[in-house]
This record gives sequence, C-alpha cells and structure tokens, in this order.
Amino acid sequence: DNPNYYLKRNFEKQYSDYGVPYVQKNCDLEFSDNCVLYGHHMTNGTMFADLCKYADEDFYRAHQTIRFDTLSGFGEYEIVAAFKIVAYSEQGFKYYHFTRADSAEDFDAYIAKCKELSFYDTGVGAEYGDKLITLSTCEYSCKNGRMVVVAKQVVTPAGEVSGDEI
Repeated sequence: DNPNYYLKRNFEKQYSDYGVPYVQKNCDLEFSDNCVLYGHHMTNGTMFADLCKYADEDFYRAHQTIRFDTLSGFGEYEIVAAFKIVAYSEQGFKYYHFTRADSAEDFDAYIAKCKELSFYDTGVGAEYGDKLITLSTCEYSCKNGRMVVVAKQVVTPAGEVSGDEI
C-alpha cells in the first residue's frame, strides 16, 4: 500500500534513515521491460552514492557493467545511459513511468530520450525485447535532482542471459 515503504525502513521493517534499495511498486522482475530501483545517496558513500560518479566518463569507462542478482538468477547489465534529471517536474523526463513497453516504438522512444540526456555516448544501445534496469538516487545540485543510470541485461550469443549458470 505504500510504494516508498523501504525508503525509511530496514530489512526487518523497522524505521531507518538509511532505508534499503527497493524496486518500484509497479515493476515485476520477471515481466517488466524496465525495473526501476531506488536507493539513498548516503553522504558516507554507501547505498547508491556511487551512481553520481557516473557523471564522469572516466568512471564509466572503469565501471561499464552492473551486477544485479535476484532470487531467481544472476544478471549482468551494460550501461546504456547516465544522466541527471529533476524529478516531479512538469517538463522533466519521467523515466520512472516506463516499466513496460506497449510497443517497439514506446521502447525506442524511452531509449532515445535516455541517450539524448546522457552525459556521454556509451556505445551501448537497446532494442525492444531487451530487459532494462534503471537505478535512481538523489543528486544534490538542484532541488529534486536525480542521478539515473539505465542498463540492459547482457545476453550471450546463444541467447542466454549472462550469469544465469552457477
């Protein structure tokens, strides 16, 4: 009933300023085209604080993939775009609204906007049918600022998701 429940709760569901990273309420890890994940940008460098380092292309070059494991499998994701945005703005890009593409055009429009806003060209694209994760944290250069990193799941040449084998 509370989509931001874990923003200020720990794994034991007790109050915590730190909260825990969590998946957006309307995302389904198995069926969503894009799973949006939120985590605090802690001043001590924990949680999602390192996301803001993706504003620097040199940092990206040294950290081009993200590991996102779930109870159902292991996943490796290549970064498609990294950008800053103002959340809750009428004019702003509402990246958090995209969880399921109604068509290839919807998917392509989301990726195109992410690439347009990106600090640099990662050389990584995404196509309709790819699985995405979007990581989001607070970014303090402006009110309601967010740092966003969008990545697509790596698929092996045989069509298998990377990292699924143990």
